[in-house]
Parts: sequence; C-alpha cells; structure tokens
Amino acid sequence: MRVLALIAAAQITAMLGPALAGPAYTADDIVKHFTAADQPDLGQSRGLCIGTRNECNAGVPARKPAGSFDLVVNFDYNSDVLTPAARANLDEFARALQDARLKSASFAVEGHTDGRGGDDFNLSLSSRRARAVVKYLADRGVQAGQLSARGYGKARPLASDPLDPANRRVEARLETP
Repeated sequence: MRVLALIAAAQITAMLGPALAGPAYTADDIVKHFTAADQPDLGQSRGLCIGTRNECNAGVPARKPAGSFDLVVNFDYNSDVLTPAARANLDEFARALQDARLKSASFAVEGHTDGRGGDDFNLSLSSRRARAVVKYLADRGVQAGQLSARGYGKARPLASDPLDPANRRVEARLETP
C-alpha cells in the first residue's frame, strides 16, 4: 500500500512539476545578463566545412543574435496564446525591465515558429506571438517605447529539426542605438 502511495505521489509531482517549479529565471538573472560589462565579446563562433556553400549551410539552424535572451516563452502549435508558464516567465522579465539599470534600454521582442505551414502564415503567426508578449509586458507596466515586436516566421529555427516545438518561441534582444 505504501509503495502505491509513493508511486501516486511521484506521478502527481511529475504532472505538476512544471506548474510548481516557478519561472525559468529571475528578474535579477535577466538584469545581470543584460548589464554584464565584464563579459568579453568573443565575436561570432566559427566552424570549418569542406564542401559547397549550400552543402555547408544545409540543415544549420540560425544562431541567436548576440545580446539575445531566451525568454522561455514557448507556444502551443498554431497558437499565439500565452501559457501559464510563459506568463510566469514574462512576469520576471517585466520586473527586470522596470529595474533602474534597464529602464532606459530598448528591446526587440522576436517571434518565431516551427517549420510547419507556409511562409506567409508563419510570418503572421510569429508577429502575433511577439505582439502578445509586448502587450503582456505593457500590461505589467513596461513602457511601450522599450519594446518593439518583430516576427521572423520559420526563418530562424532554434533546433536543427524544423518541426521541433522548441522553434515556437519568443526571444528578446537588447537593441543598440
């Protein structure tokens, strides 16, 4: 009987784990990420490929731009609705953007999709995702002038498999003047 109770408790914990875990990062983590002056700029990573340009670039996902921060805002298939986990992470991001050290900074909020569907549809969906994040942050007190929403469709996958759900995301990048 005790073994069954332990198994049931483990199953409940596994189901509720993400809901109970809290945000993926804190506001302090975000502020430190964007204000870390002591991090050296090592430039873009490099690799060696022997072959034609098309052979070497085939299947290579786009790299995140320097200065980007993965908001851990993922979406269900064909959706621009923020999940509870996404809202928890965005609450921390909103707190960070209201910190005095980031109050005057501007951020590009960049929406992305997986590889399913046509280019026009995915471009529209990624733009709606970015706007949903900007609206949520604005509703939490972030100044509208700090944020700009951009959609990239399926052009910049995070995972090498274009159909991977990890590609359905929003990222934020510090904009430089």
